[in-house]
Amino acid sequence: MKTLQRYTCKATLIGFCLAAASGAYAQISSINSAIITPRVWNDFPSATGTYLNNYPSSITLGESGEYGATGYANRDFWQFSNDGGSSAYVLGAGDTAFTASMTLDVTGDTTVDNEAGFIIPNANGSFGGGDLQFIADPTSGFLGFFGGPGYWNSGITYVAGTDPTLQISYWQTGATGNMQFSVTDGGPTVTSPVQSWTGNLVGDVLGGYYQLQGTTSSPGTLGQAVFDDISISVPEPSTLAFLGLGMVTLLLRRRRI
Repeated sequence: MKTLQRYTCKATLIGFCLAAASGAYAQISSINSAIITPRVWNDFPSATGTYLNNYPSSITLGESGEYGATGYANRDFWQFSNDGGSSAYVLGAGDTAFTASMTLDVTGDTTVDNEAGFIIPNANGSFGGGDLQFIADPTSGFLGFFGGPGYWNSGITYVAGTDPTLQISYWQTGATGNMQFSVTDGGPTVTSPVQSWTGNLVGDVLGGYYQLQGTTSSPGTLGQAVFDDISISVPEPSTLAFLGLGMVTLLLRRRRI
């Protein structure tokens, strides 16, 4: 009887853990919108910006007429939000797993730095490589990520006007954060090795950015990025329930043996 009680207690504890995990996942599940923050870099204030927010179907960030005697680039952000787009969603301690994806189309000048992608600004400082950027860059052709937990080149050459799908998967294993990146661009999906680091994403935000370099001559540079089919998701509660059922079944099976 004591043995049965012990296994019953273990099963109950598992149930509490799953319930807690399900509650944590509900935090990311509350994301319902996006917020656009123009000109986090504003080296060319006289340029014309284009900022269209139709989350989750599409977000457009664009700049035109970037020229002047000094300065490097203008940069615009969008970030996930759970309050109708009033503020950015900040990842918490319970946000231990998610998958985010989008298609991305960058157009405009390719003689200057003209890039866009996912960005995690490393607010808590745990990334050894600084800000994480998972980008498409038609100027260099680079399609991959750098910063954050490391570096990865997908091997696919990005061409302006094409629209690959970029996906980030994140999961926490104790004190170790793990991320994996994938690109689909009209062929088989290319997936990075798992990138791990000691740390997590608590206090950070997740979203996208567009960056366009200026020039010293009029009429200046122009370009834009269109982020389509934006999504962020976590494991479904039913998945957790099946996992819990499997654990309890295993415990009972061991009891009978």
